[in-house]
Amino acid sequence: MFGLGTPELVVILGIAVLVFGGKKLPEIGSGLGKAISSFKKGVSDIEEGGKSIIDDVPGVKEVSAIKEKVDTVKNLTNISKVLK
Repeated sequence: MFGLGTPELVVILGIAVLVFGGKKLPEIGSGLGKAISSFKKGVSDIEEGGKSIIDDVPGVKEVSAIKEKVDTVKNLTNISKVLK
């Protein structure tokens, strides 16, 4: 984890307790957890939106179908080379 060992993490936690106090740390942790989950949700929403936009572009579905066929042929070629 970023080259940090147990002693370093204990020192960082000790400094955090001194700076913020024992009562404030759970609130900070909770807020940080909510922020991270909100960020992940936002990123996944953007990814899903991007996929629907790409699907609406003319020709994307056809290109995807051709790519799948090419990949299938490549796999069959590789299998035939292995069997020889």
